[in-house]
Amino acid sequence: KRCESSLRITKDYSKEFETFLPFTLTNAQKRTIGECVADMESKFPCNRLVQGDVGSGKTAVAASLIYTVIKNGYQAAMMAPTEILATQHFESLTKMFSKSDLKIALLTGSTPAKQKREIKKALFNNEIDLLIGTHALIQNDVEFRKLALVITDEQHRFGVNQRATLAQKGQNVHTIVMSATPIPRTLHMSLVGIRDMSVLEEAPEDRMPIQTYVMEYNEEMVREAIVRELSREGQVYYVYNRVNNIADVAASIQTLVPEANVAFAHGQMQERELERIMYDFISGEIDVLVSTTIIETGLDISNVNTIIIHDSDNMGLSQLYQLRGRVGRSNRTSYAFLMYKKDKMLKE
Repeated sequence: KRCESSLRITKDYSKEFETFLPFTLTNAQKRTIGECVADMESKFPCNRLVQGDVGSGKTAVAASLIYTVIKNGYQAAMMAPTEILATQHFESLTKMFSKSDLKIALLTGSTPAKQKREIKKALFNNEIDLLIGTHALIQNDVEFRKLALVITDEQHRFGVNQRATLAQKGQNVHTIVMSATPIPRTLHMSLVGIRDMSVLEEAPEDRMPIQTYVMEYNEEMVREAIVRELSREGQVYYVYNRVNNIADVAASIQTLVPEANVAFAHGQMQERELERIMYDFISGEIDVLVSTTIIETGLDISNVNTIIIHDSDNMGLSQLYQLRGRVGRSNRTSYAFLMYKKDKMLKE
């Protein structure tokens, strides 16, 4: 039984938000925003899955809804599964809202204790409009004054209880979950009407299709692909999904392309070290990142437009689809090389 919402939105500010953007929203984005706002204007809380391919513009949709909710006098929260992704959302939303007077804060596990206390106090005093963060948002002492909208990114990376805990920080709040790969249970909930669903089936107009090649492993081809990307001042992902000898693979790529700055990353590293490497990569200090599939979700680095996937035949289709979606996030032509072992006969 759905509870009636006491947080109804009385005015739609999505057109005003569009004037802040340096690009034009796609028809799919406009339709999705319209569907969510209509939900929020109705007598029941919005509870919607926004499902869009990697790079389809889910963040801009989220930003528009956040703007409308805040202009109606409420607060909003956005939760992401990792600090890097939360920081990226914070930076991109700060940029999108730079022409507005919205007050935004970032709260993660590594936020200094003094700053955490200041953020929590300001949040409770309604001096923060939008709080972006990781699981840190669901701690007991994080209290909102007028929370009306909760957005969860990469929602399948959170437990049901974690998402519910954040929503319970307000009264019958509007809930948006975003995902590029909805899990079957979520899809089922959408189909039977417990959760409504909006699909972003259009890519932004300046996006180029990703040139994808399936081929036998070829050292010369790997070198050529990396050198070509570096020559246009871009960066490269090299996906190698085995931790035990990933350092050796990174070393062999360093030998293959001595002019490149090569580093490696995997999920068994200490969190601080992993974050340092990822931040160095995001800031352009690393040219080639040899990584396990930890890059599969969330990261949005528009300067990375070549991905080479080692032993791609050992991965599932949806995983390859997600990995390939890490490139092609700008208006440059991007390349995905799906490599498999020499002389291996692939099935149809």
